[in-house]
Amino acid sequence: MLSDHVIPGDKVDLTEVKSEERISSSGVIERKNYSTRVYDIVSEDEIKVNMPFENGHIVLLEVGDDYDLCFYSGNGLYQCYARITDRYKSDNVYVLCMELTSPLRKFQRREYYRLNCILNMKCREVGEKEFAEIKENDVSIINTDLILEDGVIVDISGGGAKFISDKRFEKDTKILFMFNLNMNGKPTEYSVIGRIILSEPLEGREGEYRNHIQFINIKDKDREGIIRYIFEEERKIRRKASGIEE
Repeated sequence: MLSDHVIPGDKVDLTEVKSEERISSSGVIERKNYSTRVYDIVSEDEIKVNMPFENGHIVLLEVGDDYDLCFYSGNGLYQCYARITDRYKSDNVYVLCMELTSPLRKFQRREYYRLNCILNMKCREVGEKEFAEIKENDVSIINTDLILEDGVIVDISGGGAKFISDKRFEKDTKILFMFNLNMNGKPTEYSVIGRIILSEPLEGREGEYRNHIQFINIKDKDREGIIRYIFEEERKIRRKASGIEE
């Protein structure tokens, strides 16, 4: 139920859903995206949200338009579709009334959105015996005394990452992958296990390799944390491009 997962004050992203999509010069589909807050939960299929701001001005979204909603709740990320049914001003608050047009579901679609980044990391190979022990005991790491290799993450998503290292790994090698993500000024450490999909030499940089890794042993809360980080970084990029200070 909606009220079991979303409460007033939760952040929500609104992405327009239209038949006519804009195509950027790079060939990427572009849709308008707005960040705002849940104002009220009217019922299990009706909510009110604050009208979004853009460049310091209220955005008057049109009644009848459909949006893809992503809620940042205390229980994780949730998604649904909704249609604007009304808009009004009450006590100096500009409000959009929205009717849900699909069931609320645990957010998955953007899990594999990738973010280009520069993040320091450490890693090492994980043998089959240790991997079995990690899965059986539901822990992130067993052998803590082994030497870790340094690397740099250059691309990350909820499903995997690319990183640069001075070691080439065999395909299907299991890797313990350790890194920190900084959200709201607080660093959080992540330890996940992934499988090498591809390890290839970097052109023009002898002795360095680009490694493609798929996460195969990651807790739901860690995956959601990575997705949150990606969303927040994308939001900062959008705001910076619009000239809005954080």
